[in-house]
Amino acid sequence: MQSGLQLMNEWIDQLRDLAAAGEAAVLVTVAGIRGSAPREIGAKMIVTAKETIGTIGGGQLEYQSTRVAVGMLEDTATSLRSFPLGSSMGQCCGGVVEILFEPVTETQPSWLRDLAALHGQREAAVIATRISQSVPAKLVVTAEHVYGDDATEQDLVDRARGILEHKPRTTRDVQEFFEPVVVSDLNIAVFGAGHVGSAVVNALSVLDCNIRWLDSRRNMFRKLPANIRAIETSDPALEVAAMPADSFYLVMTHSHAMDFEICDRILRRRDARYCGLIGSLSKRRRFEKRYQQQGMSQSVIDQLICPIGVDGISGKKPAEIAVAAAAEILKIRERAVAPVEEDYPDNVQPMRR
Repeated sequence: MQSGLQLMNEWIDQLRDLAAAGEAAVLVTVAGIRGSAPREIGAKMIVTAKETIGTIGGGQLEYQSTRVAVGMLEDTATSLRSFPLGSSMGQCCGGVVEILFEPVTETQPSWLRDLAALHGQREAAVIATRISQSVPAKLVVTAEHVYGDDATEQDLVDRARGILEHKPRTTRDVQEFFEPVVVSDLNIAVFGAGHVGSAVVNALSVLDCNIRWLDSRRNMFRKLPANIRAIETSDPALEVAAMPADSFYLVMTHSHAMDFEICDRILRRRDARYCGLIGSLSKRRRFEKRYQQQGMSQSVIDQLICPIGVDGISGKKPAEIAVAAAAEILKIRERAVAPVEEDYPDNVQPMRR
């Protein structure tokens, strides 16, 4: 049975729960890519005798990897295997993907226990793995501590901290594999829990992000994913101050007056990555005129996005608006996080072969 998509670090709690329940599992990770591939390095899924949780891209790659993993459920040794994505695999990507298979037996490994505790405390860490049959190693490194049975591996520790100090990215260097586990810096505030607000939150909640969902009305929130914090408050505009710099804001409350006040506070912060207001062009013009009357500069007013959504999607149904708004946020986000090679420290490089 295939479970749904994971958030970036959701696998940590899932694998810990399986180990705590005594259910054998294999952690399957994309550990290397040459050419094109369906998923990025670091993508994971968990395979048990009953189900597959998450995805490494589907197709024959995932099918063959699942078969290998099921055959390793009684093993203890880590294995690295290479899969060419050509005609023999029934996939046309044309690249080569290396998959790391790590059995997790009934006893919860110390690195997983410690990693789960650190992640619960929202402390940044790097999982450092030496992929070796003769001298394997697995540890969890933070800025100040080292966890796991291989904590004396000083070279791994130093390289992991070098990654942690710079822009953390999953990195593979021959037999050494480094996976940052950090809290997402994609922070989104959604004001309004009506039909559109709910659809927007549903669309965004499957991304690796932190969402604050706010509404002034009572009993608007139901069961929520772990990355969403719901806040019921009589004055949602005051919550703008609680957001970190470079946040994304979507304003879609039941009140135009409330929308105006919320947007005013967002714009006056001058550090929003995105300020999106639901509504028509005429609504934007009314807001713009009032902001001008209050003395707000045009350059600040121009940061207000209304209507919201990427060009070419004109549907008015909540789900359609949600898809368009989520795509617009991702588009802006992508422009800001494009990889820059020079950001790596001298002793750490992207995956090479």
